[in-house]
Amino acid sequence: MPLTPSKDVTVIGAGAAGLMCALTAAQRGRSVLLLDHAQTIGKKILISGGGRCNFTNLSVKAENYLSQNPHFCKSALSRFGPEAFIDMVERHKIPYYEKKSGQLFCSGRSSEILNMLLRECRIDQVEIKTNCRIEKIEKQGLFKLKTSLGQFHCESLVVATGGLSYAKIGASDFGYKLAKQFGLNVTSCRPALVSLKLDAPDLKKIDGLSGSATEVSVSCNGQTFHEAMLMTHKGLSGPAILQISNYWHPGETMQINLLPNMNLAESIAERRKQHPELRLKTLLAEQLPSRLAGQWLALIADNKALKQYSQREITTITQHFQQWTLIPSGTGGYRIAEVTAGGVDTDALSSKSFETKSVPGLYFIGEVLDVTGWLGGYNFQWAWSSGHCAGLSV
Repeated sequence: MPLTPSKDVTVIGAGAAGLMCALTAAQRGRSVLLLDHAQTIGKKILISGGGRCNFTNLSVKAENYLSQNPHFCKSALSRFGPEAFIDMVERHKIPYYEKKSGQLFCSGRSSEILNMLLRECRIDQVEIKTNCRIEKIEKQGLFKLKTSLGQFHCESLVVATGGLSYAKIGASDFGYKLAKQFGLNVTSCRPALVSLKLDAPDLKKIDGLSGSATEVSVSCNGQTFHEAMLMTHKGLSGPAILQISNYWHPGETMQINLLPNMNLAESIAERRKQHPELRLKTLLAEQLPSRLAGQWLALIADNKALKQYSQREITTITQHFQQWTLIPSGTGGYRIAEVTAGGVDTDALSSKSFETKSVPGLYFIGEVLDVTGWLGGYNFQWAWSSGHCAGLSV
């Protein structure tokens, strides 16, 4: 006897992408079952942005994403961009504000975004089941799911199970395993948007400075970010470091300019004409935290009056502050990484529908794919865009 679908569509993973896909499909009149292994859904939404959810960015381009196929994300981002999600937020009367560089945050709590998505799901009768462990999936015309809550059958199966980051809230490699089960390639995965560890010599340079933050320019593999950097007891963190971590690979060199808003050599030359007795640390402390300025200077030179430095000393000191070259010893790992770089190979999918080319009815969306965004709302926008476009097709 042929299988009868429990629902038209089953979505595995009730995070940002899964919720968006489910509500979009339901709005088209499709019956939708949304499954999640956790008791509480949307945990990543709830903890994001310090509890205020950086839900998108006003300026989203393909260049803000990393993938082996850099063109794959273009279609979805153009069909459901930031303005479309902002319209939904405004329709639900959720107040928000721009923090910087186009980053949009809730004025209230992240739960407002989650509740908005859940309301949309309820309106169109999406059935949500939590504490549901997937035990086996087969395709027998329909998809047959054996779970801890029983068996379900569907025409379209959407995998929105995320990556390996934030294991403490339930991240797993389920999506990658399922992709391989159905013959899809999975690119190499690694922690991204993550802090970096330093080896002993570089760590010694910032000994005692844990908690100090300063604006820097950091470069690696042809990419540069100009944002805040935070020193920790294990290495470096903060927005600038999280951003560059997407482009850094083990063993590679990066360069940090601790004084990105000035040319130190020129500043010394100008200031010593006016104030020859001014001490160098005082000049540095105009741009850097005082403790950092003094400690970093002490590594290379004495704190003297500006008039006392030779040109050779000035050149050396300038390089020391503006061309700190280092090789991180590693990352903070998936435990604290905000996202996972790599994932299901996008060459296996349609960039319009997110359906796999070799398995009709099977879709992958969101972070489980080999598409990784910058810090600043880009990964949530990818979740909304990919979820929406798949929801129009399933």
